[in-house]
Amino acid sequence: MFGLVPVWWLTGAFYLGWPLLGAVLLTLLVTRGRVPLPPGAGIWLLFLALVALSVTQLQSAASVLTFALRLAFYLTALVVGCYVYAVARERADQVVVLMPLAAFWLGLVVLGWLGVLVPRFEMTTLVEALLPGGLARTPFIRDMVHLNTAEFNPRSLTPIYRPAAPYAYTNNFGSAYAMTLPCIVALTALLRRGLLRWVLLVSLPLSLAPAFLTLNRAMLLSLGVGLLVLGIRASLRGNLRVAASIVGVAVVGAVATLFIPVFDLIGDRVERSDTNTDRFSLYQEVLRRIADSPWLGYGAPVNVDTVSADAPIGTQGQLWMVLFSHGVPALLCFLAWFVVAYLGCSRAVSAAGQWLAVVPVVCLVQVPFYGMANQNLALAFFVVSFAMALTERERAAGPGRLPNAPAVPA
Repeated sequence: MFGLVPVWWLTGAFYLGWPLLGAVLLTLLVTRGRVPLPPGAGIWLLFLALVALSVTQLQSAASVLTFALRLAFYLTALVVGCYVYAVARERADQVVVLMPLAAFWLGLVVLGWLGVLVPRFEMTTLVEALLPGGLARTPFIRDMVHLNTAEFNPRSLTPIYRPAAPYAYTNNFGSAYAMTLPCIVALTALLRRGLLRWVLLVSLPLSLAPAFLTLNRAMLLSLGVGLLVLGIRASLRGNLRVAASIVGVAVVGAVATLFIPVFDLIGDRVERSDTNTDRFSLYQEVLRRIADSPWLGYGAPVNVDTVSADAPIGTQGQLWMVLFSHGVPALLCFLAWFVVAYLGCSRAVSAAGQWLAVVPVVCLVQVPFYGMANQNLALAFFVVSFAMALTERERAAGPGRLPNAPAVPA
């Protein structure tokens, strides 16, 4: 799933094939039997139950397909979390467990650079060619199966090309970048030496160009808040190694802004577009309409003519999607899982564990702005489940000792 992302992207299977790969993982877990659930899994199971119940609120049969795809992404995230949690508790070599994330990161950087170097490139994929014509031409499906390296407005006289590959939307790229960067810093702390460590260290500054050119404000905000929380915790604990790594990341980012005027570009984009007005219009409409169906929502986002944005109500942020589509209880469960995830991960002692604990914070900051009913939710579960297993092993090993031995067998 994570190691061959460029392949899934080239074939057009990155979105539609992701739940199928999750089904393979589920089959492996069922075959194994007695799989431990990561902490907080009960909250997510309740969330899944509420989402499933909200199918009764769908207003059209055409919404069933997109509803099923979103539910599949929610289920796949839990399957990934259970798989990683089980493996991380048993493997003595923790670095091996994070190898898929290293491959995912390198794929993200390479494809991001494609968006910088050949932003107009597009191609009909194998999956797109195999789909029935009517289905392939549906805008929602076409975005997922048609290959593009960047997102831009073709009607604009001065289009801004924002790297997006392997995702359909540049906001998803920015979301994944902010979630994965702390993991790569953590992995370099675990590796300590070797060729892969140097490859990852070199990739960090190289990743800044495509990341900055996405012009994603929420990406920068979520990373900034995550680093702030990490810095406060490192200061309170007197952890100089973590503090030094934060300074290193901040310095590299600051130097990059000398060559890429990211804040000026963001300011120009905001001035030339109605993105803020559109978002607030959608948010207000969600709050107005959810009062009529607070318990189960409306099943899915809906298109109406009462907002200025050219997007359905219940989009432009996972918080608004869950609230509008599945109701207030489902939203509380969704947010509670990330809070529990942070509390569980924040007990980490090692530098790697503390960096991984940043990811739930990054996700909570992104939730109002970015959608997560996609691969990034599985990414979050991957990281959190590994961090929880690592924290458990650290506590079992005792203070001052590395968790080299497996924990109690699952």
